[in-house]
Order: sequence, then structure tokens, then C-alpha cells
Amino acid sequence: MTKRKYTCGFDAAIAVMGGKWRGLILFFLGDGPLRFGELRRAVAGISERMLILQLRELEASGLVHREVHHQVPLKVEYSLTEFGHSLRTALMPLGEWGEEHIERLENLP
Repeated sequence: MTKRKYTCGFDAAIAVMGGKWRGLILFFLGDGPLRFGELRRAVAGISERMLILQLRELEASGLVHREVHHQVPLKVEYSLTEFGHSLRTALMPLGEWGEEHIERLENLP
């Protein structure tokens, strides 16, 4: 029998998220395709290097699609795949919970 990589579905979902930036990127891409600069402005506090790294990993995971439009100047857009939309849909209740309890969470030590 093959040993499973994840102990449960929650473990698998958290692993694909890999930190705070990926969830925010998925959240902002949920409204439609964004260019790199638009996404960087939307995700407050993320460095250019970190955004590049996270987008590459999300693309490798099949959650984000990168489309290059060959024009002058070169245009690159990022969008959610169907797989990415399904994860974003699953994360939305977590975001709603955060909004509901944001004041309490901000006051935690």
C-alpha cells in the first residue's frame, strides 16, 4: 500500500495554501484576470520577489493561469483556473469568519 502524503483533506488544503500570500492572491484574482502590477497593488505588503515566487508556485499547482499577450508593451495576465476557483470558493467562508471576528483577532496578544 502506498503511504499518503496528507493525513486528511484539511492537511492537503492547508499545504496547497502554503502561507498568507497565496490566499490573498486567490482572493483578488477571483474577480477576474489581473496584471502583475495590479496584483501587487492589491496585495498590500507583498514584495515583488515574493509575488513572483507565489505566482510561480500557484501556477505550478494548477491554481493560477499565466497568459502572455504578445503585444508592445508585453502584457501578462494572471487568472484563476477552475481548480483555483474551487479553492477560492472553499476559502470564502474562512474570510467571512475573519471579517466577523476581525476586531477580536486584532486585539489578540
